Amino acid sequence: MEIGKLAGRELKQVILNKIDHFRSDILVPAGIGEDSAVVDIGDSLLVVSSDPITGATNKAGFLAVNVSCNDIAAAGAEPFGIQVILMLPPELGTTESENLMQEIVDSAKKLGVEVLGGHTEITDLVKQPIITITALGRAAKGELAATSAARSGDILYISKGMGIEGSYILANDYPNLLLKNGVSQAAIDSVLNFINQLSVLPESRLARQNGVKAMHDVTEGGVYGAIAEMASAANLGFLIEKDNFVPHDSVVEICTKLDLDPAGLISSGSLLMAAPPELDLEAVFANSGIDIFRVGKLLSAGNFIVENGQQESFELPEQDELWNFIEKNYGNS
Repeated sequence: MEIGKLAGRELKQVILNKIDHFRSDILVPAGIGEDSAVVDIGDSLLVVSSDPITGATNKAGFLAVNVSCNDIAAAGAEPFGIQVILMLPPELGTTESENLMQEIVDSAKKLGVEVLGGHTEITDLVKQPIITITALGRAAKGELAATSAARSGDILYISKGMGIEGSYILANDYPNLLLKNGVSQAAIDSVLNFINQLSVLPESRLARQNGVKAMHDVTEGGVYGAIAEMASAANLGFLIEKDNFVPHDSVVEICTKLDLDPAGLISSGSLLMAAPPELDLEAVFANSGIDIFRVGKLLSAGNFIVENGQQESFELPEQDELWNFIEKNYGNS
């Protein structure tokens, strides 16, 4: 199997088909495109999501916290706590381990989230720290946003841009390789500032307050993957409007030099939102200080892409562009 998260067909065959959904209080069970489970606990809803960080080294604790809490935000909830699992190699010293945990605690506290506990283990089965975080959130019953709530005809928007997390990881972990491939220091410095854009909590709050019912965090697989997962969760097709894509100049430079597609690059910090045309989401965000860009629309059936004015069938790439980069330059080690 390819490195990276399982693709939809394999995920369904290997994992999801083994899970029984039999409890009436589980409102959103495990499913393709649904990153969070939702549980009815009476007066409110409990939202739960788990995520690992495996493709980053520097600032991995910060990324882990924000990525997991972004899934909670995409479900229309407010995160309040996290459980942390750390699998650490024996070579990692006590100081490095303490610094990693402090980074996790500090990152969570900035979001108003408390570390509730977890598990820490030293194992020679890993070569670098593996961080897995389970985030817990609370939602009012009227504010739930499920990926499967998207409808045919909905317009698709992303916040901030594309390739945000992926380009940050590339610049943060592989700056010398980027320079060697002709990426300018200015572009590297520019995307390093994306660290301040990795939370989608602000746009999630604004979107759900204005009636958006379907959102999805743009993680592995980038914009392509997020659109495909949302459509799959809602049993719909999609049209990707690539001619509308507006990647940041520095992301374009990095991806061009490394022969990567920014729309297929992991992009935590971007939120995919589906809204009916009459909602006019662009007007909602106009004075918010958060940029949004139209990237497509949902269809009753069929998967298509429009590029240079030409519409063609679309097939999702096999893996995220970050993994393509790592495999090309470092093999499977």
